[in-house]
Amino acid sequence: MRKILRGEFFNRPTLKVARELLGKFLVRKQGRKMVALMITDVEAYIGHRDRASHASRGKTARNALMFGQAGYWYIYFTYGMHWMLNIVTEGNGYPAAILIRGVQNISGPARITKFLKIDKKLNGKSALRVSGLWIEDRGVKVASRMIKKGKRVGVDYAGEWKNRPWRFFINSLV
Repeated sequence: MRKILRGEFFNRPTLKVARELLGKFLVRKQGRKMVALMITDVEAYIGHRDRASHASRGKTARNALMFGQAGYWYIYFTYGMHWMLNIVTEGNGYPAAILIRGVQNISGPARITKFLKIDKKLNGKSALRVSGLWIEDRGVKVASRMIKKGKRVGVDYAGEWKNRPWRFFINSLV
């Protein structure tokens, strides 16, 4: 079974979507080459008050996609060298997104984007086959006991928000 996840999957509470992304497949097509990697590690960023989120300072040109339609890619450049891949969640006008932190055999969001050749060209595109980057449900069921949650990585500047347990990962693979 291969089912492309569409907007309605992502247009739900972010923490629920984040947890359910584990075991789904990130699929990248470039020309005739297609790569599918199981998602193993994600982080949620939710709302205006989340000090770890780009949305905490309000809507800007950089983060406007977070306030948009669920099921679209929000890709940004960080540290002057890395692209970060996020999928927008929840309803239009409410800023929320999920960072893809790990896939099978690749740990780290910058490593994923480098390996899959993901950059600003995909920013704002729908997570559908037409964009060349999408997420599929291939029927993999991750047992609840294998899913761990913890605080997000690299957000020490976020005060009390740094300790929110909004990172979800498959324990045996990370």
